[in-house]
Amino acid sequence: MDPNAGKKNLINRLSPEELQKRLEAETFKRKTVSFYRYVIIEDAQQMRDDLYAEWSELGCLGRIYVAREGINAQMNVPEHNWEEFVQRVHARPEFKDIPFKIAVEDDGKSFLKLVIKVRKQIVADGLTEDQYDVTNVGTHLDADSWNAAIDDASSIVVDMRNYYESEIGHFEKALTPKAETFRDELPQVLDMLKGKEDQKILLYCTGGIRCEKASAFLKHHGFTDVNQLHGGVIDYARQIKEKGLENKYHGVNFVFDERLGEKISEEIISYCHQCGQPSARHTNCANKNCNLLFIQCEECADEMEGCCSTECVDIIHLPEEKQAELRRGQENRKRYHSHDMGALSKITKKKKTI
Repeated sequence: MDPNAGKKNLINRLSPEELQKRLEAETFKRKTVSFYRYVIIEDAQQMRDDLYAEWSELGCLGRIYVAREGINAQMNVPEHNWEEFVQRVHARPEFKDIPFKIAVEDDGKSFLKLVIKVRKQIVADGLTEDQYDVTNVGTHLDADSWNAAIDDASSIVVDMRNYYESEIGHFEKALTPKAETFRDELPQVLDMLKGKEDQKILLYCTGGIRCEKASAFLKHHGFTDVNQLHGGVIDYARQIKEKGLENKYHGVNFVFDERLGEKISEEIISYCHQCGQPSARHTNCANKNCNLLFIQCEECADEMEGCCSTECVDIIHLPEEKQAELRRGQENRKRYHSHDMGALSKITKKKKTI
């Protein structure tokens, strides 16, 4: 008897093309939502399997991480199943009354499939358990209190996101570390704030989860007045709209789904990496062997066929068999494998080099 027989329906087996066609054919709307909670989950694998079966039944799509320390979810839910989804989630003791952050700009196509993975941590931070205590985190501030705290001349605002996120949008007077991962950012922030242990520290991220770890990390290192934006930039945008508050966020909020960004203000504070014109349009290079994430305006996207360099343009015009061969070849491993500034500096347009 196949030991995995009962789990064959707990993974997606459709191709991206099939998934895209199925999503485009839908006649109903979807609601994009994110949520997280640090909570002990005794059997993470069983929780993962139960959630996959339940959320598949409701037609949910998304990317979710489950670990012994909790859950981190970004997903979308058919609007006609939203109430039942909320009821089922809150019915689980581990997730009772868990808050949801609803996307600001949403076309319902934020995810193509449902992926739920068991991880060691719900956020990869490289910390050991003796470097933080998630029961001792910073003070959570709503949008009104956050704005007031920013206006405090003595406060220090720190962006706890990766540099390619803060590049397209950030809060007023924010320090924006040049880190490409949260793991790299934590020690950078600690170094940047050295000697300021008694000042008011304001932390923010996309939905709040990274600030839970970051605030606990700073408090562990002796910082006495640590604060964090409740619900992150996503919920801040909702609050300022509902309450008519001043918007202190400039630009676009990077999101980790098919949209890659949602507009928080009308400002464009970043520039196309190929021509230098104002743009906040993130994209992945059309050459699958590269897949570099970079900012590309629509004009350059047309001219460069969605690629980051003329070399990649040449590759996407090769027969698919040849492209697959290049991807398999050890000597042809993708050249642009990270989001670091060195990789971005190699992006070239037909008549322009950054």
